[in-house]
Amino acid sequence: MPEIRQNIVTKDWIIFATERAKRPEDFKKHFAKKEEKPDFSPNCPFCPGNENKTPPAILEIKKDNAWIIRVIPNKFSALVNEGIPQRKTSGIKRIINGVGVHEVIIETPAHNSTTGLMEEENVREIIQVYKKRYLDLEKDSRLSQIIIFKNHGKSAGTSLEHPHSQLIATPIVPASVRQRFEEAMRHYDENGVCVFCQMIEEEIKDQERLILEDDKFLAIIPYAAYSPFHIWILPKRHSASFGEINQEEIKSLAGILKNTLAKLYYGLDDPDYNYCIRSTSIDQKEVKYFHWYLAIVPKVTKIAGFELGSGMFINVSMPEESAKFLRELKI
Repeated sequence: MPEIRQNIVTKDWIIFATERAKRPEDFKKHFAKKEEKPDFSPNCPFCPGNENKTPPAILEIKKDNAWIIRVIPNKFSALVNEGIPQRKTSGIKRIINGVGVHEVIIETPAHNSTTGLMEEENVREIIQVYKKRYLDLEKDSRLSQIIIFKNHGKSAGTSLEHPHSQLIATPIVPASVRQRFEEAMRHYDENGVCVFCQMIEEEIKDQERLILEDDKFLAIIPYAAYSPFHIWILPKRHSASFGEINQEEIKSLAGILKNTLAKLYYGLDDPDYNYCIRSTSIDQKEVKYFHWYLAIVPKVTKIAGFELGSGMFINVSMPEESAKFLRELKI
């Protein structure tokens, strides 16, 4: 019989369509084999030697006098980094001028690399850059929310295949993000405990939806996952802001992230995916009720009319089975 499960963090209800549920290994058939990419592409603006095709770097991490990670302004920025946010209201019309930050993190010089197959040290350096840019932008009083994300593959929204991620900092807190804060605050007020900390404790006890774990982080498919193989990577230490991650946690996160993505790469034949770091707003970085995490969403299903009309998601994969498949997959 189908189940309707509630996500304890967001309070969203998710339909698990058991009557048409797929086995975890069935999802790899969704993808056509991807073409092999060269190590260098002369037309790629992110490849070494083509630096003149991008705006000047904000930050470069170098090794042996050559860059290994570059951070640049997005050439086609969604927001502009000049001016002061100003609100205007007229009846039902509300507007803020589009002040903010939009950056690209070029993760490696290698055009054909992918996070799941990188050396763990390389992933660690990427996370270090994430933290540095996060802390730098946190000081900007114009900004309220910093979102770090990665689009991998065409169906995930990427336009350039060279490995990269992005950062957008906005002058407002998006409504869907604020809703998560409010639900987490409500849970803390009612139960006296961070909902994420409670979830971590129970997931470790249950073990059914656990993919990977070490002493600092765990990767799970939540009990009420929105879609097949929707994964959350959470720090065990309570921390509301990604900017508070320490060096030992960066090392741990690099290993968990790399190995989780490697399991997706081999288990589902390199699916397109998005990942994003969900963190508290800049002015609430020490709250007791929220807990930052990294969400990975493989693009194995599509949103259709019911989801748009109801706001509910239909998942055709049971989290316990998907987690078991990835947990037992040898890489």
